Amino acid sequence: MKKLILFSFVLFSFSVSSQSMMEKLKQKKDSIEKAAREKANAVVSGTTAPALTNEEVIKGLKEALTVGTNNSSGVASKLDGFYKNPKIFIPWPEEAKDMKVKLTKMGMSKKIAEFETSLNRAAEEAALKAAPVFIDAITNMSLSDGFAILKGVDTAATNYLRKTTYTPLKAKFLPVVKEAVAKVKVTSYWKPLATAYNKLPGVKKQNPDLDEYVTNKAINGLMLLIAEEEIKIRKDPIARVTDLLKKVFGQQK
Repeated sequence: MKKLILFSFVLFSFSVSSQSMMEKLKQKKDSIEKAAREKANAVVSGTTAPALTNEEVIKGLKEALTVGTNNSSGVASKLDGFYKNPKIFIPWPEEAKDMKVKLTKMGMSKKIAEFETSLNRAAEEAALKAAPVFIDAITNMSLSDGFAILKGVDTAATNYLRKTTYTPLKAKFLPVVKEAVAKVKVTSYWKPLATAYNKLPGVKKQNPDLDEYVTNKAINGLMLLIAEEEIKIRKDPIARVTDLLKKVFGQQK
């Protein structure tokens, strides 16, 4: 009788143990199959990203230029944004270089430095209001083949912006620069230099268009900064601050 009871207990224990083991095996199997499905889905999604349309690419390029413009004008408009950035520093006008040489010999180096500082202060002041002017040019920029620019050089969008909008952009930006030149009193730094130079015998009187000069230099400086921002967006995922930028530039190798 005792043997029968012991046998029954052993048989019951074996049955429970087997059932528990089967459940564990089933759970293990389900887990493996789930992992396999997730891996397969990851592979598929990694190779079948939604196709880009030309319209999306164009919008993405314009958005990249807009983001670049906002970032660039923000940097350039700070104190010393132009003055202490050797890439965009505005120097003494090239057309009046002989004038600078003679004035330096006359001991007017300090006045020359003050004038150059005023040129850069005017550009920094103008940069405060540059973004709306540049973004308007970007928005109205005619662009038919977005993929050609997307797959072009790292500054292709900025190059296209400069090529196709420079003249109307300059026309709209010039009044902004004129206001800035007047505000920082660039002319007051220039007049003493011009007066001293023009009194010298045999020299050609100098009277450069300072508004025109600062406008061209400010636009070129901002374009350079925008180009640098475009490179960041193309190469650094962190710089792609919108979903559209991530979609358009994230698929580029």
